[in-house]
Amino acid sequence: MGTGKASVPGLGNEVKMTTILLKFLRDESGATAIEYGLIAAGISLAIIAAVNGLGSSMSSKFDSINSSLK
Repeated sequence: MGTGKASVPGLGNEVKMTTILLKFLRDESGATAIEYGLIAAGISLAIIAAVNGLGSSMSSKFDSINSSLK
């Protein structure tokens, strides 16, 4: 009646869990999305810093133009 294979109770579940764990560890699609997010955040910070620096110098120029027009 047997299939000739030794059956160990619970071994099938361990193999399935190991397979799932290995697939999870090999999956890099989430890491790629995180990398793109970090790149976008870095570019955003650079733009914000440039605009803040430019904004303060522009403000002082507008103030000097405004005072010279009065």
